[in-house]
Amino acid sequence: MTIPLLSLLKSGPPPPKVVVLPDALFFTRTVPVVAGATAADVAEQVELALEALSPFPPAQLYHGFFWPPGAARALVFAAYRRRFPSEQVAEWDNAELVLPAFATLLGGEVKPGTTLVVPSNEGLTAMYWDDGPVPGRVVFRPLLPEATDADRTAARDELLQTAPAGRQLVLAAPPTVDASRNDHEFAFRAEGFVSRLAGTQAAALDVRDKAALAALRRARGRDLALWRGFLGCIAALLLLALGEFALVGLGLWQKTRVLQADAQRPVVEKIMTAQNLTTRINELSTKRLLPLEMISLVSEKKPAEVTFLRSSTVGLYALNIEAYATSPAAVSAYRAALEGQPAFEKVEVRDQRTRDNVMNFTLAVAFKPEQLKPAASPP
Repeated sequence: MTIPLLSLLKSGPPPPKVVVLPDALFFTRTVPVVAGATAADVAEQVELALEALSPFPPAQLYHGFFWPPGAARALVFAAYRRRFPSEQVAEWDNAELVLPAFATLLGGEVKPGTTLVVPSNEGLTAMYWDDGPVPGRVVFRPLLPEATDADRTAARDELLQTAPAGRQLVLAAPPTVDASRNDHEFAFRAEGFVSRLAGTQAAALDVRDKAALAALRRARGRDLALWRGFLGCIAALLLLALGEFALVGLGLWQKTRVLQADAQRPVVEKIMTAQNLTTRINELSTKRLLPLEMISLVSEKKPAEVTFLRSSTVGLYALNIEAYATSPAAVSAYRAALEGQPAFEKVEVRDQRTRDNVMNFTLAVAFKPEQLKPAASPP
């Protein structure tokens, strides 16, 4: 089931259905276009031109036109509706584009003075370009089904004799629908000649009733939106499936990690116990509480106005001393003297209370570990 689904996604939307009609059923004319005209203006001019050119009203014709924006003329083609059986017309309902065979090649890149001869089962069609993107003439020469190669060569030579001087391109096969690069164009190929028609140009070339065409294009847009929505759903389902597989894989990976951790836990605990024991032994052998040395360092700068009452250590390198002073100014001087000593990291005076000119306070000092050393033993 995976392979057909991937093939469906790679192939994209179904190729457009294009109905190519015989050139023999259409007559062609060029119509001058007023400078600065829009596509809507050209469509109105085409309707007026058909009323003047055809013995039938436009409502009884299948017609279209080719006009690149800015061109000085438009190529108009039309055919009497009764020439098409109702069964054939019914097949057009599901088509995205219905046009004569020569019109499929109007989107190709041609130079001025180019003549293009296209074969078909009914005969030969010659398209003559002079100095613009719109052919100046389109001529069809019918041939009988039993016509020989000589007959076809003679008809081709006759068409080329009336061609302007320039490039002559004779194709050996009729045009076929080619793969388009996007959803907004139609592509055709006849041997090496490639024609690409934009969506707006293709809409003007379509010979069907214009109101029916608008309804068909709306339906096409709706189908395209549904197709893209379907692809979006498929992509979302694939992402969800990938996410589910990723979660399963992460769960297995996590379970493996837990098993590995459980297997290594006794070894790690043994190492941690040995490390803690080593650290404790090192602390006991190299680090000791030195309260007398702390008192000695603090007492070196003590003024006579300050009297220590009691002291207590905080960790290995801090000392709190409760004291009183008969002169508050002596406390500030004492603190400044201690802060100037290299052995002290921090000196604070806390809980100051003064009564009857006697100041009670707590002296909190923190020593620098490298400056606090045990006193030398007497010899």
